[in-house]
Amino acid sequence: MALSFLGKSGKTGSSSGGPSGPRFAMLAEVRAYWEGLRVGGSLPARDRIDPRGIAGALENTFLLERIAPGIARFRIAGMQLHDMMGMDVRGMPLSALYEPQGRNRLSDALEGVFAGPATLELWLEAERSIGRPPLEGRMLILPLVSAQGKTELALGCLAMEGVIGRAPRRFAISGLMSEVIERREAQRRETPREGLDRRLPDLAPQPGFAAPPQAAFAAAPSRPPRAEKGRSHLRLVYSRD
Repeated sequence: MALSFLGKSGKTGSSSGGPSGPRFAMLAEVRAYWEGLRVGGSLPARDRIDPRGIAGALENTFLLERIAPGIARFRIAGMQLHDMMGMDVRGMPLSALYEPQGRNRLSDALEGVFAGPATLELWLEAERSIGRPPLEGRMLILPLVSAQGKTELALGCLAMEGVIGRAPRRFAISGLMSEVIERREAQRRETPREGLDRRLPDLAPQPGFAAPPQAAFAAAPSRPPRAEKGRSHLRLVYSRD
C-alpha cells in the first residue's frame, strides 16, 4: 500500500499520548513497531512499513533518505513537522530542523545510523523568542533497508512537549544516545556427517608403518572364533573399533 504519514494538522506540540499518557509515549510505539519487524535480528525493509502499525504516532513520524555522508532528507513527514516549520518539509534536509551550532553534531550522529547501522535518540530544546514559548522535543531515528538491500533509509519520530507558537521552530541538541545494532547472523548447522568427520582421528599411515592390504580386512571374520576343547584358553579377539 502507499506509505503516507500525513495526518490531522494541529498547532500544539503535545505528545503525551492523551491526558493520562506518559510523555513522549509515541517514541516507544514507533520503536516497538520497528523492533517487531526485525526478523532474525535483521533490519526492517522499507516496504514492510504499514502506517496502520503506528497510527498513534503518525502525525509525528517521518521517513528519511540518505543522500550524502551525514546528510538525509525528508521523503515523507507528518503534519506536526509541517506545522513546526510552517511549510512542507518533504525534500528538505533533516538539518533544517536544527540550529546551525548543532548541525555538525547531528551530521556525525546521523551518519552512524546508516554506517553502523545504529539507532539514534536526541534530546532537543527549541529556540525561544516572542511568540515562541518553551518547547521540548525527543527525536528517534531507526535504520531501514531499501529495496536494493542498502541501509540508506530511516524511520523517524519527533515527539514534542509544549506549544509550537510562531513557526518556524528550530532545535538545539541537549543530548543524544546512539546504539550500534549487532546483526545476528544465522548459525551454520553442521550435518551429521560433518560432525562425524571432525571427531574421527587422523588415520593416515605413519612413517615406517605398512598398511595391511585391503584383502586382509575383507578376510577378517565377522565374529571371534571359539576356542576348541583341549587347547589353550588364549583366543584371538577381533574388534571393529
